[in-house]
Amino acid sequence: MKIGNIEIKGKVIQGPMAGISNAPFRVIAKEKGAALVVAEMVSIEGMVHENAKTFSMLAVDPTEHPMSMQIFGNDVESFTKAVKWIDANVDCDIIDLNIGCPAPKVAVRSASGSSLLKTPELIYDIVRAVVANTKKPVTAKIRLGWDKDSVNAVEVAQLIEKAGASAIAVHGRTRADFYTGHADWEKIKQVKDAVKIPVIGNGDVVDAKSAKKMLDETGCDAVMISRACQGNPWIFGQINHFLKTGEEIPGPSLEEWKATVEKHAKMLVELRTEEWGMREFRKHLAWYLDVLPYKPNVKALKDKANQILTLDDIQVIIQEYIDAK
Repeated sequence: MKIGNIEIKGKVIQGPMAGISNAPFRVIAKEKGAALVVAEMVSIEGMVHENAKTFSMLAVDPTEHPMSMQIFGNDVESFTKAVKWIDANVDCDIIDLNIGCPAPKVAVRSASGSSLLKTPELIYDIVRAVVANTKKPVTAKIRLGWDKDSVNAVEVAQLIEKAGASAIAVHGRTRADFYTGHADWEKIKQVKDAVKIPVIGNGDVVDAKSAKKMLDETGCDAVMISRACQGNPWIFGQINHFLKTGEEIPGPSLEEWKATVEKHAKMLVELRTEEWGMREFRKHLAWYLDVLPYKPNVKALKDKANQILTLDDIQVIIQEYIDAK
C-alpha cells in the first residue's frame, strides 16, 4: 500500500491515542511489527499560539519511520499555519487530520474531532487547505457520523478524497457510540467501495483472527489497532504472521516482555525526566501486566504499578511476579 509517495510495508497500523502514542510508544510498536505508527493528536491552536507543551509533542524518533503526525482543530487558517510549520520543521512522513475524536473536550468544547462530521463542507475546506500547503501526503481519520441519525461516512470520505487526501481511516462507530457496542464493518466496506484512495479499517480488531476478518469483510487496505495494542505491542507481529501463514503465534516470553517493559520505561525517562516518565508509565505497566499468561498476583501488582516513582520500582514489581510464578 502507498499513501501518497510513502510506501507502507504491511497491513497493520498503530492508531493514534491521546496521552498514549508518544514517540517511545511508537518506537515499540514499530519494533514489534507496525507498518505505520501515528502520533497522538496535536492541537493546531496550540501550535499557532506557540505553546511549548504542544511543540514538545511533535518530537519524532529516527527509528519510527514511516510515521504520521496527527493534528486537530476546526479553523482553516490555523490549519494552514500549523501545517506549513510542520512541513518545514517536523520529521514526519504523513500528516493526519483528526475528524473522529469523540472526547467532550475535543468534540464539544473545541468543536473539533468528530464534531466536524456535522459540517462536511468545512471538512472539505480543511483538507483542501492542508493538502495545498504541505509536500507530505495528507490523510484523515473519521467516524461513521455524529450519531445513528446522521451517518455520513461515505459522503465525508468522498469529499476528503476530492479535496486531495491520500488515504482515510474509518472507525466503525459514531461519535455517540464512543467505544460501546460493536463497530459496523459494513459501513467501512461502503466507504471502501465509494473511494479510490486507500481505506484503513478501525474498530474491534483485537487479535490476528479479527484483523483478517475485517480485511476479508470490508476489503479495506489495512487495519488500525488502537486500544488492543495498549500493553500488547506483540499484536502487530502476531497479525503479520497470521496474515502470511494462517498460523497463530503466542505472546512474548517473560524475557522479551521484561526487555520491552524496561526499554519503554527508559525511553519515557529519557524523553523528559524520571518523575514525568514514571507517571506516564503507570498505565502502560498495568496494561503490560495483562499480557502475562500467569496471573495469580496481577491485581496486586497493577495496584503497585499505579504508584511507581522510579525505574527501580518497576524492577521490584517484575521480581515479585517472577517470584510468584
